[in-house]
Amino acid sequence: GAPTISIFQKPPGVIPPGGSTTICCSCQCDNGYFDLYKDGQWNRTLELRSSRAEFSISNATQKDTGAYSCHYRDGDTVLAYSETVEIRVREFRLPEPVLSVLPGHDVAAGADVVFRCTIAHPKAACFLYLEGWVKEVKFISKDEDCKLSHVHKGNEGRYSCQCFTRNASFKWSAVSKTLDLVVR
Repeated sequence: GAPTISIFQKPPGVIPPGGSTTICCSCQCDNGYFDLYKDGQWNRTLELRSSRAEFSISNATQKDTGAYSCHYRDGDTVLAYSETVEIRVREFRLPEPVLSVLPGHDVAAGADVVFRCTIAHPKAACFLYLEGWVKEVKFISKDEDCKLSHVHKGNEGRYSCQCFTRNASFKWSAVSKTLDLVVR
């Protein structure tokens, strides 16, 4: 069968103009190339380095906004396609949120964990991100928490959140500082 490839943004979230992010493509492959596509158009190629390729975007502008995907190929033969990751470049006009986790960042398997993203804005909603995921983990509406029940090793990782308002135009916050969740 064809190799499975994954794509994710590191760090996750909307980035500000002038900011930077990395698009990571990985697979269980020995050698070959990753072609990065933006909105269906070839963007650039990187050779595989220890089963992954990292495409950097620095000094971001609106032109970097788009839907990115990776194609893995060996020679001229495309062997696999990734999902699509959305890269968005927006001005940050809201205060930075604070992410907290209860009962703490080090928990036993099977425990319930609650993530809370706090922002000083009356109408903001937030996204919870987990580094390595192609999409956000959860949408959190105002004054709501994100509960993960019966956590397991698959829930481990580096979490962050980012908030926005949905009035006439979207306004975004910076991404919160990260929290590492460890499941024993």
